[in-house]
Amino acid sequence: MSEIKDKAIEVYLDELASASATPGGGSAAALMGAQSAALTSMVCNLTIGKPKYFEVEAEMQTLLLKSEALRKRLMDMIKADVDVFNRLMAAYGLAKESDADKLIRSQAIQEVLKEATEVPLACAKACAEAIELSRCAANKGNLAVISDAGAATMSAYGGLKSAALNVYINTASLKDRVFAEAKLAELKAIMVNVEELVADTYVLVKTKL
Repeated sequence: MSEIKDKAIEVYLDELASASATPGGGSAAALMGAQSAALTSMVCNLTIGKPKYFEVEAEMQTLLLKSEALRKRLMDMIKADVDVFNRLMAAYGLAKESDADKLIRSQAIQEVLKEATEVPLACAKACAEAIELSRCAANKGNLAVISDAGAATMSAYGGLKSAALNVYINTASLKDRVFAEAKLAELKAIMVNVEELVADTYVLVKTKL
């Protein structure tokens, strides 16, 4: 079976719309983040080499390297989300006939739930990075494609908020509340000032149109 990232977009969307639980919101969040990074890369590529933007060329080249590395990380997260969700469903499907079965099943679920929390948390962090990179593109990128820098911001924002929802739903089912609260604190730290940054970037882009 081929990876989602290797499939045509129409095939992916058909699978997303199907009755199958995977791919789902977690994969979509990672894809939104990857799409954001790709848009930032596009702004960089259409700024680099333009005489009008010679003064920011070095910055755009550095930004391009960062956005491409981030895009790869986020694309890998699409598969990571599917894999951990499938393992979680397998754990829920374990036998629960005897007390021993129930204990084994509960322990397996809780173990995978921790991983299922870490994956969207990493995605949220990556999407927050994508928002910051898109802001750089909006600040100094080619005005002819400045709206694409704004689209990058909004795509990353959607990915971040979607990933956050998966962190919330998985931590709610965790019995290890120390672990759960620690992960929620990490998420809260990631989201500090995000709303303001996104709103400011949107306004910045709009004023340049």
